[in-house]
Amino acid sequence: MGQIPMFLRFPSVLAALIAVTLVWLGPSPAGAEDHDAVRRAVERGAIRPLSEILAAVRDKLPGEIAGVEVEEKHGRWLYEFRVVGSKGQLFEVYVDARTATIERVKEK
Repeated sequence: MGQIPMFLRFPSVLAALIAVTLVWLGPSPAGAEDHDAVRRAVERGAIRPLSEILAAVRDKLPGEIAGVEVEEKHGRWLYEFRVVGSKGQLFEVYVDARTATIERVKEK
């Protein structure tokens, strides 16, 4: 078995790489429309603001947050957190945007 790459031995390095990659990729072409839809959903109370969701789930996440998206699927809003675990694993954690309930944790 070969040597473990440095970025997998140091989760904070992996988290930084993921964060830089997400910033570098930037928003999708529909980003402005998506942003406005999310803002309107928060304003009308359809979803909770990210700060409230973070306060409710931060201690339940399997590591450090490296990225977040919010999306509407089939009439439901979900926050999707990309989380880096203590051993460098990458998780996607789906949280109901209205109730702050963790719906699913998926290791990538």
